[in-house]
Amino acid sequence: MGTKVSDHILERLRAWGVEQVFGYPGDGINGLLAAWGRAENHPRFIQSRHEEMSAFEAVGYAKFSGRLGVCAATSGPGAIHLLNGLYDAKLDHVPVLAIVGQTNRTAMGGSYQQEVDLHTLYKDVASEFVETVTVPEQLPNVLDRAIRTAYARRCPTALIIPADVQELDYSPPTHAFKMVPSSLGMSEYTATPTDEALRRAADVLNAGDKVAVLIGQGAAGAIAEVQEIAEMLGAGVAKALLGKDVLSDELPYVTGPIGLLGSRPSYEMMRDCDTLLTIGSSFPYTQFMPEFGKARGVQIDIDPHMIGMRYPYEVNLVGDAQATLRRLIPLLTADGRGREWHDTVCANVKRWHETMERRAGMSADPINPEYVARALDPLLPDNAILTSDSGSVANWYARHITMRAGMRGSLSGTLATMGPGVPYAIGAKFAHPDRPVFALVGDGAMQMNGLAEMITAAKYRDSWPDPRLVVAVWNNQDLNQVTWEMRAMEGAPSFLPSQSLPDVQYAAFARSLGLTGIRVEKPEDVEAGWRAALEADGPVVIEFLTDPAVPPIPPHATWEQLQATATSILKGDADRGAMVKQGLKAKMQEFLPGRTKH
Repeated sequence: MGTKVSDHILERLRAWGVEQVFGYPGDGINGLLAAWGRAENHPRFIQSRHEEMSAFEAVGYAKFSGRLGVCAATSGPGAIHLLNGLYDAKLDHVPVLAIVGQTNRTAMGGSYQQEVDLHTLYKDVASEFVETVTVPEQLPNVLDRAIRTAYARRCPTALIIPADVQELDYSPPTHAFKMVPSSLGMSEYTATPTDEALRRAADVLNAGDKVAVLIGQGAAGAIAEVQEIAEMLGAGVAKALLGKDVLSDELPYVTGPIGLLGSRPSYEMMRDCDTLLTIGSSFPYTQFMPEFGKARGVQIDIDPHMIGMRYPYEVNLVGDAQATLRRLIPLLTADGRGREWHDTVCANVKRWHETMERRAGMSADPINPEYVARALDPLLPDNAILTSDSGSVANWYARHITMRAGMRGSLSGTLATMGPGVPYAIGAKFAHPDRPVFALVGDGAMQMNGLAEMITAAKYRDSWPDPRLVVAVWNNQDLNQVTWEMRAMEGAPSFLPSQSLPDVQYAAFARSLGLTGIRVEKPEDVEAGWRAALEADGPVVIEFLTDPAVPPIPPHATWEQLQATATSILKGDADRGAMVKQGLKAKMQEFLPGRTKH
């Protein structure tokens, strides 16, 4: 039997170094599934419980490996299910390729079963490259181009392949008119700004006395350079959440996260600085940046479409973070700068850590959710990978997990969608099967899709040399982040029909799959629960019964937010008594004197 189009697709993926494809079967890709059988499952087909999870797993794989994530699905319904994960890739700038089926060419346009106008559907999410394959000669060009585009522009791309095309005999493009040949591979490349632009940036930074640095995931390849420039300028370094794992939180001048989920020292640094250097970040919340006109600004970003946004920067440098900083650093001077700013930033960081420790130590009913994250922090292995879901758990991940050198972490940054915590973790395990992975999720996200995806974890548990995959569930029976947003932003009490969640036995569900399940109901058992999870010989679900009344207070709660929250209390919030008690206790920790440890 000759090579089919479907065979060639898998062959080309192998040539590009693709080792696994995250997908779900359906008759729209039957030809590809048959080819997988002929190829002895190489690249490996990783079966999720839902196509959206396939896309999230591909995103998680790409985020933690730096390589292309690939997902596959059938025609109409399967292709639609991929969209949320693909938009997550688009907004977080992650290279992902989606391969989807389509009805036979002979039926297209006939309102056939499962027929959807996929090219139109995918034109936004895969706006950089989406193509429908109609003849074998289009391959390998469109596949190669989809992969190169995904890498070069750090985005999702898509190939739509009708079912009958998958079954055609493959014939390559010929040396003829209106044929497009192709070739494998692409070299690495580095973009850097001009010398003149670098000199202008250096002039701005050299003139600053109170320099603040903001980094995002685009600074990940420039860890040493970011550290060097921060120390040379006496600057503090704040981190957008996608850049949380770029620089170690153990450095005394790292102020931690920024924004609504951020830290007070990051807020204070942005409020008081006179110069801002942003590296590889498109952090969107302008209100957490310096007041316009108060600070001069320099931005470094490899993407010219993302440059010059969020703040009125004086100099916008388009270039790779590491290469740009290496050329910029020799132009900087450390002379003439006092240590007052640096010392103030470090003192604020130290005070914030003490505040967070006190908040985590507060009593709650039954368990303080901040303490759950705080207790995990010192137990994390040095090579741990963490994923966080959206919701109030992202606050605790942002504020209580100390990223050390070598650790990795991520979440849905820009889309901030619910549900990627567990599939991200599974993708991470396939990217790094020899490293322990921790997924921190709320009960809402766990009910949305995490429970089903534990079946995937059970299915592939023997694929990972290090079997540790710990899924931690904050069980407060409330869609907590939205509940607090309603209180603080709308002045509305919790609307129980939308916010209240059933108490699911997460640990028992894990045990029903043959996995380890641990349920922690008292604060004195939290640390022992974490230790038991770390000692398990396979995937674990550990659930903590946490107090929904503990507020995820912003680093600088505005008077308007306090008024709105008070209004929600007066309107009769169902949890008003506990809410007032916990909110006052949490806010008071910021004003207590620091403690000296001996």
